[in-house]
Amino acid sequence: MTTKKSISLSFLIVILSLPLYAQKKNGAFRLNIKKTSLPITIDGIGDDKAWQDTDVTTDFFMVLPMDTGKANEPSEIRMTYDENNLYLLATFYNTTKGPYYVESLRRDFSFGKNDNFLLFIDPFNNQTTGYSFGSNAAGAQWDGTMYDGGSVDLNWDSKWISEVTSDDDKWVFEMAIPFKSIRYEEGVSEWGINFSRLDLKSGEKSSWTPIPRQFPTASLAYTGTLVWDAPPPSPRTNFSVIPYVSASVNRNLENGEDTEFDKKIGGDIKFSLSTSLNLDLTINPDFSQVEVDRQVTNLDRFELFFPEKRQFFLENGDLFANFGYATIRPFFSRRIGLGVPIQAGARVSGNLNNKWRMGLMDMQTASVEETGLPSHNFGVLSLQRRIFSRSSIGLIVVNKQAINYPQDTDSLRTAFPKFNRNIGLEYNLASPNNQWTGKAFLLKSFAPKKEGNGITQAAHLEYKSRKWNWRIQEESVEEDYTAEVGFVPRNGYVNISSYLGHLFFPEKSVILSHGPKIRTSYFFNEKLERTDNINLFEYLFSFRDRSSLNLSLSDEYVELLAPFDPTRANKATLDIGSKHHWNAYMIDFVSKPQSMFTYSLGSRFGGYYSGGNRTSLISEVGYRFQPFVSLSSNISFNHIHLPAPWNNTEFWLIGSEVDITFTNKLFFATLFQYNEQSKNFNLNSRFQWRYKPASDLFLVYSNNYLIEPFEGRNWALTLKFTYWFNK
Repeated sequence: MTTKKSISLSFLIVILSLPLYAQKKNGAFRLNIKKTSLPITIDGIGDDKAWQDTDVTTDFFMVLPMDTGKANEPSEIRMTYDENNLYLLATFYNTTKGPYYVESLRRDFSFGKNDNFLLFIDPFNNQTTGYSFGSNAAGAQWDGTMYDGGSVDLNWDSKWISEVTSDDDKWVFEMAIPFKSIRYEEGVSEWGINFSRLDLKSGEKSSWTPIPRQFPTASLAYTGTLVWDAPPPSPRTNFSVIPYVSASVNRNLENGEDTEFDKKIGGDIKFSLSTSLNLDLTINPDFSQVEVDRQVTNLDRFELFFPEKRQFFLENGDLFANFGYATIRPFFSRRIGLGVPIQAGARVSGNLNNKWRMGLMDMQTASVEETGLPSHNFGVLSLQRRIFSRSSIGLIVVNKQAINYPQDTDSLRTAFPKFNRNIGLEYNLASPNNQWTGKAFLLKSFAPKKEGNGITQAAHLEYKSRKWNWRIQEESVEEDYTAEVGFVPRNGYVNISSYLGHLFFPEKSVILSHGPKIRTSYFFNEKLERTDNINLFEYLFSFRDRSSLNLSLSDEYVELLAPFDPTRANKATLDIGSKHHWNAYMIDFVSKPQSMFTYSLGSRFGGYYSGGNRTSLISEVGYRFQPFVSLSSNISFNHIHLPAPWNNTEFWLIGSEVDITFTNKLFFATLFQYNEQSKNFNLNSRFQWRYKPASDLFLVYSNNYLIEPFEGRNWALTLKFTYWFNK
């Protein structure tokens, strides 16, 4: 353990020695906003008199393909406000003629596949949190909360209105955001702000403030300043009630059960505790309308991660879910309500001021009589304080506590431990110019028995410039560390990993950039004996039309620490302690997003466990009849050749989706998934009518079948109605 601790301490010393104080990079870019008493009609035309007396920004900087000058495509932004709303008018002119590229009219569209405009606001001037709003050229809205200085959580929805008009020469976006729909610090007259435009006709991404091309335009480290003529209006109390009623018909054919009819009533309550802190309550929540998981082929030795999609867990979700790394999470909300009804929940989250953020969550689940599972209470506390310019220190406490704990048998107490707790500290590094980022954290678990009490720690440091990108990381997870409400697929290891990449930028070439990238990852047991590693050499090409090509060569070694079936097809297992070594080659190509027909192709050829071979082919194809219909299909094929008793194993995974957006308020999507590895075929169809802002009617149908023999497993039809009452 001394070695592991010294490594972490060295990382922390390096991180803290970096220059972390500096003035705001683009603080000189200032846009004045003045109050208006004139009416504004949101129609996408922008001919109201109120717009004639506003400041206007016209000079945007090019970010992509190169960040060396002004944008070629002209843009204009105007802003004003009144007692109730913040208004914005954006006009985007076209010097490059051609059709607009939009994927669909669906809200929260894919950024890289649409001509679009995005607004980024930082009301607390902390350069780490904020809001994003925008639209594509067909009028589909985009909104989300911002965290970690440049990431956007699109699962957040709020009430605001916008309209878009377009012709051959320009497209115009007009919007109104109610002040009560966002959180900000009272009395502050300067906000961080930036504007981003993506124009696929010209292949140009631009920004109001200059941003290095290696960073997203969402990077809050590079925002300018919105200067109010007076502090924005004091936010009024925001109180929302969002009830729902649902009715469903379902049948479990696999267990021979009869058709059941179920009806539910519940809802959410939102209440603003302050100008920047919100209370959310949920009673008898229902998640029947949530999009189903995309199935994947699993040839990994460890559990796969599937993202959270339930709305209640997502707003300010970074406060809870981003502690640690992707494979070391002390809190993973999908552990709550997994096959168990959630009775109620409460959450307080948001900014306490421009330095402090807080998240407090409490959820209660029901008991399951058939298995003896007791009801559980889940509590999470997260605190985050900004230090230096953009860095932060965080604390997390996670508690899972059984209620009405079984007392009858030792087997029940073993199957359902009385409690599991985690406490952790984390330091997040973000330099003023965003070139240096890093993290260091320490977690301790507590459980009724010794084997549940353990420690995990990790740290990394990353540097990113236009031409160079490197990262070094270390982590260790003790065998006794447990996180029952987290995601930690592997225990009892020490890992050292790193990568180094360099880019070349040829002039006057169809290739925008190219360069090598070397990745390494070595795993050791707690005695620091090597158990597995992967070395990967890549060469990456980015083309000016936004297509890309990656060529890779891998060298892998594995010493198995548990029995493992390398086909994941319920065949024989390889022995513990057996050693395996192989090389493989990968090719991946992604086509340009401007085409109506888009595709990606991926392949993997080479060795596999026990001297065998594995060939994998993966493709994604799509066609759109913009902006109303989008068709897509994902196809994966694996051929595994091993000695007896495995011999040859083949399986297909096919997923096809039809997405129809009749208007920006009326949607229909159907997803088919055929998975030979799990011997499952399923269908999921969702109809959604957003008849008022943030109020919906859903009709959802799902059906699951076994492939062999082809027979039904279960099906369900659900009708759900929600309405947002806002005061």
